[in-house]
Amino acid sequence: MDQFDVIVIGAGAAGMMCAIEAGRRGRRVLVVDHAKAAGEKIRISGGGRCNFTNIHTSPANFLSANPSFCISALRRYRPQDFIGMVDRAGIAWHEKTLGQLFCDDSAVQIVKLLLDAMREAGVTLRLGGAVDRIERRGEDFHLALGGQSAVCRSLVIATGGKSIPKMGATGFGYDVARQFGVAVTETRPGLVPLTFEAGLLEKTVPLAGVATDVRAATGKARFDEALLFTHRGLSGPAILQVSSYWREGDEVMIDMAPGTDLYAALRAARAEHGRQAVHTVLANHLPRRLAQWIADENGASGNIADLSDARLRTLAAAVNGWRIKPVGSEGYRTAEVTLGGIDTRDLDSRTMAAKAVPGLYFIGEVVDVTGWLGGYNFQWAWASGWCAGQSA
Repeated sequence: MDQFDVIVIGAGAAGMMCAIEAGRRGRRVLVVDHAKAAGEKIRISGGGRCNFTNIHTSPANFLSANPSFCISALRRYRPQDFIGMVDRAGIAWHEKTLGQLFCDDSAVQIVKLLLDAMREAGVTLRLGGAVDRIERRGEDFHLALGGQSAVCRSLVIATGGKSIPKMGATGFGYDVARQFGVAVTETRPGLVPLTFEAGLLEKTVPLAGVATDVRAATGKARFDEALLFTHRGLSGPAILQVSSYWREGDEVMIDMAPGTDLYAALRAARAEHGRQAVHTVLANHLPRRLAQWIADENGASGNIADLSDARLRTLAAAVNGWRIKPVGSEGYRTAEVTLGGIDTRDLDSRTMAAKAVPGLYFIGEVVDVTGWLGGYNFQWAWASGWCAGQSA
């Protein structure tokens, strides 16, 4: 039987960060993962360049049943701390938009950084093997690992959520929590494309592939980013963002010309360029295919001079205030994150330890803390992993 001080289940961002920190404290650490390679979600993130953090990270960028839970970890391990690791490794990076930081080259550089740091900290890594069983015997955890066995005093669950099951995502972490009496909140897909009912989809499918900058809102949440029409409904950063706040039956309002009073713009065009076709005028503010679609959907053919103020208001409302009710989302298959998870009321916010189970920790996406799109979830992984690594 192999003896370790700490066993981390999950070789993703949070798990590797935790292992590095625990190893640097002189702890004997084992990281296990059923995948054949470590950091696979890191590798595919950010279009292969890894949006590894966001310089504007604050608790306001996260969803949780307890919004204050993440404050401690985010204050103790900041974006600048991880940027320091990246800089020391000689990895070139750039800020894209809205504080999002990406590697100039490849996300593989971030994976290598973490693997190298684990190696330097003396961490043992075992890949391609499942955790068959976990038992608590006295103060120790005993694990059956594919025909082998290992024991530890501190067990860290960093297995992520259910998003992207084709990469091996499961509800394993939630099962472990329930086994030890740790509560789990409702889980659902987050940062996910939204889908339309058949009638609306039939109308919008000709727009598949059209992208435009919008303001998308549901409830009090609103985001100014890009929208993308798809063969199933809507995607793009603005839609992924609002999807985390959207619930079935909710309405989504989309302003396809944010910052523009389209009614005023149409009236001006009617006065100055009355012989222009309606779709031509709309194309001054929208992609041409979308402009034509809106004109057709609202029966606005002919010249702009032919339209009354009432018709112009109708057109403007279709652009500045398009209201839709998605019927669902594309689910965990394409969701970037899982909302909900380990109930933070059962965790210590400074250490990520289960309050009622000494030695048991939960970090990263498996916890009920979910960030916006744009590097926030990686920062939560680094911060929660770092905190657990100081204690486990």
